[in-house]
Amino acid sequence: MNYMVGMFIISDLILCIISIPMILKKIKPNGLYGFGVKKTLENPGIWYAVNCYSGKWLLVTGLIIVAGAISLSFVPSLTIDTYALSVLAIFAIAFAISIVMSVRYLNSR
Repeated sequence: MNYMVGMFIISDLILCIISIPMILKKIKPNGLYGFGVKKTLENPGIWYAVNCYSGKWLLVTGLIIVAGAISLSFVPSLTIDTYALSVLAIFAIAFAISIVMSVRYLNSR
């Protein structure tokens, strides 16, 4: 189980690291890295604002998953399968919220 906890922590810390250039507005408009939809790709002002906002949500998502992965590792009755599915559920909910909030922000621009 320790291996799996480490894997989740490392992968989600990478997610946090990926979000930092977005927050700092260092990523130029492109279709591969960032919130690349038609509206953001056509307008650099919208691109940087939406990516900064989206990056903050991505950072929070990564930190929530790290916290969940660590917290759940202390629950003695969890099997490895239940642990993995629980962390996956945390990811799915947190990531869905970040996408919804980012789309709402994009639509307000």
